[in-house]
Amino acid sequence: MNTADRKALRGLHVAIIMDGNGRWAQSRGLPRLMGHREGVRRLKEVVRACPDLGVQYLTVYAFSTENWRRSRREVTGLMSMFARSIRREARELLKQGVRMRFVGDRTGLSPVLQDLFAWIEDLTAGNTRLHMTVAINYGGRDELVRATRAICAAVAAGTLRPEAVNEELIAAQLDTRDLPDPDLVIRTSGEVRSSNFLPWQSAYSEFEFTPVLWPEFTRAEFETILDAYGLRERRFGGVTA
Repeated sequence: MNTADRKALRGLHVAIIMDGNGRWAQSRGLPRLMGHREGVRRLKEVVRACPDLGVQYLTVYAFSTENWRRSRREVTGLMSMFARSIRREARELLKQGVRMRFVGDRTGLSPVLQDLFAWIEDLTAGNTRLHMTVAINYGGRDELVRATRAICAAVAAGTLRPEAVNEELIAAQLDTRDLPDPDLVIRTSGEVRSSNFLPWQSAYSEFEFTPVLWPEFTRAEFETILDAYGLRERRFGGVTA
């Protein structure tokens, strides 16, 4: 894709299900956490590439509400990795103009991690070059349940009429209320499902499933997928004139 075409893609919101870290490590006889560490390196590469490739919003699935079922060692290691990455990358994120956000149920996370989320969000709040959102302890159904409870509470309190509930009001209660819906959702590792990731927001997103494991996902692979996306026709339920 040439420079002019890339300019036409400016403002894209890409969401990524970063899958395959554990399998990548196990195929090499390594502990699963080594795959997650390699996955962090790939994420840094993608973050650096986004502004040049027309991506203004990047949302990544880091830890789902179902991932608590994994071994205690892996879960503990992931939580430590999240905290360490925030501390280590803060200066670089500022330098690159990246604004950080986190979505998901924070009440299920440690106070230390919750404080780090709030700190990095506040630190990078003025950045606009790339809006990066990390989904941790996130599940789409859980998000919709929390949003529904908030709406029900408002109705019960008499501050909201039931007939006033519409798509816009529901969207305003979601974790992603300050973000546009994703234009493109990418899943790595060959799995062909969305795994409870942004079900409301991705209703009209384009999807791309690649067999590449996340630790092997390069800038070149990212560019290839974006080039293919640029050739798609998005009709949002309509028809071509």
